[in-house]
Amino acid sequence: MNIRRSDSPQFGAPVPDWSPPPVPHGVSMKGRYAALEPLDADKHAARLFRAYQGEDHVWDYLPYGPFSSSAQYHRWVQGVAGNGDPVFYAVRDLETGHYDGVLSLLRIDPSAGSIEVGHINFAPTLQRTPVATEALFLTLQWAFEAGYRRFEWKCDALNVPSRRAGQRLGLSFEGVFRQATVYKGRNRDTAWFAAIDAEWPALKEAFRVWLDPANFDENGHQIERLSDLTALVRVASDPSL
Repeated sequence: MNIRRSDSPQFGAPVPDWSPPPVPHGVSMKGRYAALEPLDADKHAARLFRAYQGEDHVWDYLPYGPFSSSAQYHRWVQGVAGNGDPVFYAVRDLETGHYDGVLSLLRIDPSAGSIEVGHINFAPTLQRTPVATEALFLTLQWAFEAGYRRFEWKCDALNVPSRRAGQRLGLSFEGVFRQATVYKGRNRDTAWFAAIDAEWPALKEAFRVWLDPANFDENGHQIERLSDLTALVRVASDPSL
């Protein structure tokens, strides 16, 4: 049977010389304000529990927590630290030395070049600070410079601060997966955001400008907003914001 050229199948763009990137096991990351250390129960659990204590709302959109005691939290950290996926990190403020948050790299798929940041739990002392922003930037930087092609951010669609944070980082909105999962006896619709490797050079420059000490006045207030710097990189914005 003759097939006209216009009826021939279409294919995606070639990915020449593709090889799967490494997994982030044992990797530490450090910037100007923040460091990410592989999560360790004996080193980090007690300090993190103190940072979260009295702030039960930080667990609202996570499938675990809050924890009633330091010992209970220590056991949880023991159970997740050192796992292959997710790979958990403690966030250290380089100025104070305090550990005020946790995040992870997960859904690590080197064969597809895809990786996600999640399980983000920042104590109020860490939220909305250059330390928090740089901690997330470090995961983006590691992923793309290690050779990943796609970096994902997913959250409960009702978690407006998380949706806003993903977009602020320059990740593009890709839609809402309805009834994606159940946690804590509740339905979760999941909002998806992502960046791809072609966008990384522009995103990296946006973060470089925002994280520069010259971008903050004598009171520590930002001069240029990161969301403005990343706006031109995003190919789709979240219509709910």
